[in-house]
Amino acid sequence: MTAAPEGPLTGVTVVDASTLFAGPLAATILGDYGADVVKVEHPVKGDPARGHGPAKDGVPLWWTMLGRNKRTITLNLSNPKGAEVAKNLINRADVLIENFRPGTLERWGLGPEEFHEKLIIARVTTYGQEGPYSHRPGFGTLAEAMSGFAAITGEPDGPPTLPPFGLADGISALTCAQAIMTALYHRDVRQGKGQVIDLAIMEPMLTVLGMQAMVYDQLGTVQQRTGNRSVNNAPRNTYRTRDGRWVAVSTSAQAIAERVMTLVGRPELIDEPWFASGVSRAAHADVLDAAVGGWIAERDLATVTAAFEGAQAAIAPIYDIADVFRDPQFIARDAVTTAEDPVLGPVRMPGPLYRLSRTPGRIRWTGRERGADTDDVLAGLGYDEEERAALKAEGAI
Repeated sequence: MTAAPEGPLTGVTVVDASTLFAGPLAATILGDYGADVVKVEHPVKGDPARGHGPAKDGVPLWWTMLGRNKRTITLNLSNPKGAEVAKNLINRADVLIENFRPGTLERWGLGPEEFHEKLIIARVTTYGQEGPYSHRPGFGTLAEAMSGFAAITGEPDGPPTLPPFGLADGISALTCAQAIMTALYHRDVRQGKGQVIDLAIMEPMLTVLGMQAMVYDQLGTVQQRTGNRSVNNAPRNTYRTRDGRWVAVSTSAQAIAERVMTLVGRPELIDEPWFASGVSRAAHADVLDAAVGGWIAERDLATVTAAFEGAQAAIAPIYDIADVFRDPQFIARDAVTTAEDPVLGPVRMPGPLYRLSRTPGRIRWTGRERGADTDDVLAGLGYDEEERAALKAEGAI
């Protein structure tokens, strides 16, 4: 049997001292590609993710995924001796990820100036390290609210709508992992030094909202809620089939819009002057939705999807997670992969974020028990058994 190749980040040590959820997920991404991630948790409280969401057989499912590929240790960073251990650990690392309120680590004697000049420190907070809100408590939900996302999400006559999952945290996790890789490239390829990454969770949300800021700056237009419609193209909506299934249709490309209208029997609309651009089509969404929605409503899901595929028009069924598990495309790509948990046995979870042909990511283990690796990690730092026992007795670990 051929051994699995080493990950591309093998040899990179990451100390994950962050919680809920952007920082920890960024560390998970790095761990999937071979980084040695050491998760630091409070000796008593542990990571809040261990109590977030449902559990099975006493195993917290969110932590099982979020804690994968991480060695877990317990350290009380507010305890001077615990902070000293942390300093020794971090000074042997390449990356530190933390999300304490600005000034907290400095108060514990763990500010950037305490560490070696090659260290990369990712500081992840809702509002950033500077500005009048920097010391406020915050979560991704507040970033979704303040970034403008919630204001444009939902039906026109309904309230602003928040996502039922950690959207801002997830986007910031991707951003954080990319920022860390940029800093590592600068350090290791450009022979530079380490640096501090100041990541405010609300700022990546501004980027993924697209041209909204520019439209307001240049035209003074504030985007409003449009439900499942788009202000940039039409038809773009969800439609219900005869057998009660929902589908999503997108016509971002002009050619696709023309194919859809031909398919649903309204080719004469293509000749309308307003059909020539996505924005002008969006202004006539009522007409286009009536044509597309009416055609779809007369047919079952299988017929609709087959017809759209034959016409090379873009459509997808709206799935819940059970549908995802059954879909042949997800199955073929092992998008929801299987990992082995010591208590649960085989567990299904999303696999590594992207696929590399030579050094693919992999799940080496699922989230471990709190402090499972404390002795091994501290022994590696030179603390003998007697010293570890003393630190534990003092509440430092």
